[in-house]
Amino acid sequence: MARRGRLSKIDMLPDEATEDVIWVCQQLAERRLTQKDILAEFNERLAEKGIEAVSRDCLKRKSFRLAATQRRMAEAREMFEGLSSQFTAANVDENTVILGEFIKTLIIELLGDETGGRSPKQAMELARAYQATVSAQKISTARRQALEAEAKKMTEKVIEKVTQEAGLSPERAAQIRRDVLGLRAPKENGR
Repeated sequence: MARRGRLSKIDMLPDEATEDVIWVCQQLAERRLTQKDILAEFNERLAEKGIEAVSRDCLKRKSFRLAATQRRMAEAREMFEGLSSQFTAANVDENTVILGEFIKTLIIELLGDETGGRSPKQAMELARAYQATVSAQKISTARRQALEAEAKKMTEKVIEKVTQEAGLSPERAAQIRRDVLGLRAPKENGR
């Protein structure tokens, strides 16, 4: 397993610099300011809190790590978006297999990441995320199916009431059911 490596000076800043580190990460991600400008403002923020400034190289390393992480996240997002059209409630079992394979691949990548290996605890957290995803899919499907069944039942009652009040024939009522609900009327006389 790859080792985490030495912490950078930015990683070792005290807690009171947390919002400044977040600001730096946001600025690097937005790519509107130059690294020189970001570094100057970051060091000013740190000086106001009595914290020693960081070097240009330190910020550059942070920028490289963030860029690599953003690329991996973008690739994962693109891969998932490519698969997401297949994730419908109608085929949740197939989706569960696809999602499972996706998450297993992600876990393997994270565990073998050269920028810092992941602990068994982190792998377990990923496995729990997978479990939660599968559970959420099942709950979502069950809820959707229950809502659809209830809506169908209510629509059926309305159709029945309207056709009776209008004095429509059973054949016409069956046609309305087919048109509205997509239901097939029972076949009569082998038709």
